[in-house]
Amino acid sequence: METIEDALPADIAQNIALLKEDLDLKIPPKKLEKNLLIATWNIRGFGDITRKWKSATNDSPKRDLHSLVCIAEIIKRFDVIAVQEVKSNLKGLRDVLKVLGNDWSLILTDVNQGDVGNGERMAYLFDTRRVNLSGLACELVVPDEWTKTIPKGMLNKQFVRSPYAVSFRSQNQTFILVTLHILYGKTSTDRITELRGIAKWLSSWADDINAYHQNLITLGDFNIDERGDLLNDTFISEGLYIPPALQNSKVTRSIFDETKYYDQIAWFQDSNKKNNISLEFITGGNYDFLNTVLINRNLTKQAMSFMMSDHFPLWAEFKL
Repeated sequence: METIEDALPADIAQNIALLKEDLDLKIPPKKLEKNLLIATWNIRGFGDITRKWKSATNDSPKRDLHSLVCIAEIIKRFDVIAVQEVKSNLKGLRDVLKVLGNDWSLILTDVNQGDVGNGERMAYLFDTRRVNLSGLACELVVPDEWTKTIPKGMLNKQFVRSPYAVSFRSQNQTFILVTLHILYGKTSTDRITELRGIAKWLSSWADDINAYHQNLITLGDFNIDERGDLLNDTFISEGLYIPPALQNSKVTRSIFDETKYYDQIAWFQDSNKKNNISLEFITGGNYDFLNTVLINRNLTKQAMSFMMSDHFPLWAEFKL
C-alpha cells in the first residue's frame, strides 16, 4: 500500500532529505536500552489540513501534506512527545500517525470546553518500540478543600486547560509526564495565579510517598515571558527545577522572539537540591527548523507559523 511518503514530489523529497540530515546532526540518536528522548511541542492550531502537497493562496487551512511530513519527521526523533494545541478536528494528527507508521501510538484528552479553552486538546505521541503506557492517565483537577489551604488569590478557579498526566514505561524505568498549556490572558499577570497554583499542586503530588511513581516530569507551554521574570519565579517557587542546558539563552522557544521562555521541561528537587527523579538527565535543547523545513516555499515567519508552528520543539535526553 502506497504511503504519503511514497508519493513525495521530487522537490519536497529533496527538502525532507535535507531535514533528515539536519536532525541527524542536532538531535541525539535513539540508543537501544541506553537513552530516553522526551519532547514537548506546541504545534499551532493543530487540527484540519489541506490535503495537497502545496496549499494555494486561497486554501484554508494553510497546513498541507508537505508541512505534515516535516512535522512527522521531527516527531519521530523522540520516544514520547507532548503536543499542545491539538484541536477538535484530528485530521492532521491522524495523518501524522499514518506517516509515523504502525509502531507509533497516541493518547489524548477530550476538547477543553469554554472560550478560554480555545477548543484544544493535549496529546502524547509515543514510539511503542521504546515506550509503552504503564497504567495512569488523568487530568489534574483542584479539590475545593485544597483551595482553602493555600494563600488567598493563589487559585480561585479551575485550570483553564486541565494539566494532563500519563505514566509511561521504558525498559525498567517508569515515569509520569504532566503536560499543560497555561492561560495566556490579556497581560502576563493574568498567568500568575494559574502558574503558582499548578506548581503548588505538582509539588504536593511529587512529595506524596503514596503517589503512583516519583519520576514526575512536567512539560509544555507555560507561557513564561522571559528568563528570570516574575512568571519564571512563580513557576520555580515550589521547587521545580529547569536544567541549565534548557536555560541556555541559545535554546529558543518562539520563532518570532528568541527572548520568550514559553516552553519548559522540568522536575522537582528537594531542599538539598537533589533531583526527585531517578532518571539521569544527559542534555537537552530545542530544534530550530526555520532554515531547513519548507525552504523551497519562500515563506514568511508568519506563514511558517501556520504551516509548522510558532514554537520550536523542546527536548531532553535521559540515561536509562
